[in-house]
Amino acid sequence: MNNHEKLNYVEFPAANLTATKAFFSQVFNWQFTDYGPDYTAFSGQELNGGFYQSPLKSSTEEGGALLVFYSTDIHATQRKVILYGGKVIKPIFEFPGGCRFHFTEPSGNEFAVWAEKH
Repeated sequence: MNNHEKLNYVEFPAANLTATKAFFSQVFNWQFTDYGPDYTAFSGQELNGGFYQSPLKSSTEEGGALLVFYSTDIHATQRKVILYGGKVIKPIFEFPGGCRFHFTEPSGNEFAVWAEKH
């Protein structure tokens, strides 16, 4: 559903569209629609978006926005991230109200996963 003046879509660069699509399909069960060889879109998430072919990447170190996933089992999610080719760049750490870790996907974009404290 499109809501007036609400965030609706996000786009990321991807040096390797095939590896990025495989990673998000395997770890987060994303579905993709290709629009030519240089663009793929994902939908069915709380925020839809896409990846465009580019040698660039998004990281907080370079001032990029950080998109954060929620998990009910952060350790299981971290294992899947590693198993399918992601790299943990900040191991699980606590913050008020929860814990999280940061990772990069195969094209080098940084994301995070958080969970509530148990």
